[in-house]
Order: sequence, then structure tokens, then C-alpha cells
Amino acid sequence: MSYNRRLAVQDQPSSEFAFTPDNEAWAKEQIAKYPQGREASAIIPLLWRAHEQNNNWLSRAAIEYVAALIGMPYIRALEVATFYTMFQLQPVGTKAHIQVCGTTPCMLRGANELMDVCRSRIHHEQFHRSADGVFSWEEVECAGACVNAPMIQVGKDTYEDLTPESLNKLLDGFASGNSPKPGPQNGRNYSEPQGGATTLKSGNDNTRPKNHGAELTDAEAKRPGDPANRRAEPAPHADVKQAESKGEQKGD
Repeated sequence: MSYNRRLAVQDQPSSEFAFTPDNEAWAKEQIAKYPQGREASAIIPLLWRAHEQNNNWLSRAAIEYVAALIGMPYIRALEVATFYTMFQLQPVGTKAHIQVCGTTPCMLRGANELMDVCRSRIHHEQFHRSADGVFSWEEVECAGACVNAPMIQVGKDTYEDLTPESLNKLLDGFASGNSPKPGPQNGRNYSEPQGGATTLKSGNDNTRPKNHGAELTDAEAKRPGDPANRRAEPAPHADVKQAESKGEQKGD
């Protein structure tokens, strides 16, 4: 999956940009974290705040504004904005931009079906908005929750363990203005096994592996250099025993 990362056409309503007073104050705090002459180090957080303020995409005017704020040549700021795919460079859905993970674990668990939902409900091609402008979508690579595949990301949040049905419900929620709760959508608790945890349950001896042996007490805790299980420490080699025996005899 590859595509050219280019700025939106210039006839978009993005000819001007400036931080809101609150965002400008926040930006100055971020810039002040860096030594004099290193203000450009704040480029990523400032671009992201501009991205959020500008309905989750970066216009040319927004990039130029941030570059001027930190004294960075515009071309350098443009290089950053076009390099990181977290930055959208064209208008996206006003309610949600759906990023569908298409890496192998998600594909094996039904990512194609999620993309079919996006094609039928949003647009048949990526990076196009729905007819009402509230949704857009794209395929991305590894959103970082493989154990909960398949999944999507919307802004900072991930929605996992999805099916076409649950994805449609998520879209209904975003469309109505009631943002769904992030995380697994099938009742799973984070990345625990489906059905709940089966190990490390306190107070239930039946969950411990068989032949586990007695647990070490605090007094028997492993010291630096000790083997992982002190009871499993191998017996000294015969030559070591012989040397120790000679040492004892000399002591006698």
C-alpha cells in the first residue's frame, strides 16, 4: 500500500490559519521547553495541535504558521508533515476519519470485511469523504493492537475486536455525536483471553500449574547473581566438591 503524500489543492477553504488564544499559549509553553536556538524541536506537538484545531488535517497555511512560530524554514516543516502519516494533508470526515489496520493479524481476522463496510457506507475509495462529509477512511499499517484484531483507529483512540456489525454501530455512534467507548467491542477486558483471565487469579489454587512446587518466601527471594529458582540450582561439579574437600582438610 503506497500513495503520494501531497498537500490538498489550494481551492480548499484553508487560506488562513492561526492558533486560538488557548492553543497559542499552549504552543509557547511547548517551545519554552527547549533551549534557545532549538525551538524547532517542538515541531511535532505543534503540528499535531494545529492538526486537531483544523478539523484533523493540515493545510498549507497551518504548516506555514507553525514553521513561522518556531523559526523553521517552511520546506523543513513541510518535510515533517509529509513524512509522518499521522498527519492528514487533505480534509477528512468532520465526525470521524476511520483508519482500518490492514496488517497480517487484522487481515486474518476480518479487516477486509471492515474495509467493505467503509467502501459501502463512506466511499468506495480511500481518502474520500462520504456524501454528507462526516466520514472518511483509509487503510493503515499496524495500529499496534494485534492481539485484539481486527481494529480501527479514530484520532487518538482504537476500537478493537470488530465485526462488520460492530463497526456499523460505531459509525452510527459517531454520526449521532455520541463517541463510542474505545477498546474492545466484544466485551473483552483489554487483551485478556476472551472469556476472562484463566491464570494469576489470587485465592484460587486450581488456576496454578500442576507440579508448581511451594512458593518462595520473602526471605528466600532471589539475590543478584542467583539462579532464577534457587531450589533448581545445579549441584556443584565433582572437581568443585574435591577442591572444597581439600580446603576443609587444610583448615583442619
